Amino acid sequence: MSQHLVWFRHDLRLRDNPALSAACMDDEAEVVALWCITPEQWQQHNVSARQLNYQYDALVILQKDLEERGIPLIVIETPTYHTLETAFMQLCDKHNIDKVFYNYQYEVNERQRDQRIEALCHQHDIVCQGFTDSTLFSPGTVLTGQGKMYHVFTPFSRAVLKKLSSVELECSALPRKRSHPSAITSTTLPNFSTKEGRYDADRFPVGHDAALSRLRDFSKHHVAGYAEQRDLPAEDDTSRLSAALAIGLLSAKQCVKRIINDHPQVLEQAGGAATWLNELIWRDFYRHLLVAEPQLCRYKPFQTWTDHIKWQNNKQQFTAWCEGQTGYPIVDAGMRQLNQTGWMHNRLRMVCASFLVKDLLIDWRWGERYFSEQLIDGDLAANNGGWQWAASTGTDAAPYFRIFNPTRQGERFDPQGTFIRQWLPELAEVAEKNIHEPWIWADKQHKELDYPRPIVEHRQAREATLQAFEQARKHR
Repeated sequence: MSQHLVWFRHDLRLRDNPALSAACMDDEAEVVALWCITPEQWQQHNVSARQLNYQYDALVILQKDLEERGIPLIVIETPTYHTLETAFMQLCDKHNIDKVFYNYQYEVNERQRDQRIEALCHQHDIVCQGFTDSTLFSPGTVLTGQGKMYHVFTPFSRAVLKKLSSVELECSALPRKRSHPSAITSTTLPNFSTKEGRYDADRFPVGHDAALSRLRDFSKHHVAGYAEQRDLPAEDDTSRLSAALAIGLLSAKQCVKRIINDHPQVLEQAGGAATWLNELIWRDFYRHLLVAEPQLCRYKPFQTWTDHIKWQNNKQQFTAWCEGQTGYPIVDAGMRQLNQTGWMHNRLRMVCASFLVKDLLIDWRWGERYFSEQLIDGDLAANNGGWQWAASTGTDAAPYFRIFNPTRQGERFDPQGTFIRQWLPELAEVAEKNIHEPWIWADKQHKELDYPRPIVEHRQAREATLQAFEQARKHR
């Protein structure tokens, strides 16, 4: 009897899981599932405690769902991907595994890990099968007329929409209960969650069923207003599915199929559903770029000339930014939301990133790492892509001379200061018209605020940043 091993990574679900579906296709085979705990690797990759807790809670549910179908979940615990190789092959030998199934990951370390383990499996006559899962289309299949990866988002998006119009996405079959349940016993799941990783389960419900329910509700009742509301942090009208997508409680294909099903005109690019679909395509764009430009995984800028920027890297100012104490209310409110919840509204991610790089002239990689250490929806491709966009170091990034004015951003996207007051209670008494520049109100009222004055003056900071970028451009 054939022994199949399905290796779970960031795909913690039963539905539309191509590796699991393929492993279960042979009704006669015994199927075993695997999850790997690699704490030192997680630390090297700056995985947040919240995301690890979220993964652990998802695994508890997944293990139960798999066992109900006659599939045990075995856990390997080993420090890094390199030490994993020996443990993986010992597991395959112990349980006479003859086929391994997994869904592709596209980061450099993960791809190298898979290549090494595939080579070892080949030496032991074990067949490996990998599948496209975290993207709508396999990286390398959405290319320019010259057969190259797009470096500008808009034509990439058009190409994806064209493919979606001509090819119907197929979701993988939900596996049935096994005809021959495995005799192997599931591993008692080691608890790698921590107190530091607590998260709001109401905002981020765990498990595939809960994520799927939120997707359906968002698509049916909320996505229509997404284009108008998505930039207003006080409205909280985003899908809040990013955490589920990051660890694979949902697939991108499930999201797109649901949107197309509920909003058939979405591919014509009109309305809120089309705007949300475009965000999913951005997610694919950054993943495709990781494969085409692997240096992005190594904290290298796409625009190589930007490595010549002379960053100020003031540690005190960086600490003030991390703690939400910059004196710019919209920036500080966003950072405190991140620190307390592990999530930040997307508009504010752009505003806070721009402030760190363009006002404080601090290396974008400092901010990228800090976000990764905090985010429950941490995802290298999206985090790196977003930071390089804001820092003007990436492909199709904001021009270096486009610098957000943090005060104007607050006035535009939180005009009444509703969001600011939620996260900065020390500004509760400040008049609405002064909420974005509270020191003006404090001076007029002769009051002392328990809130700092701006740590930099935006106009002067902007000029310093322009000079730094222009000097670096001479190395182009």
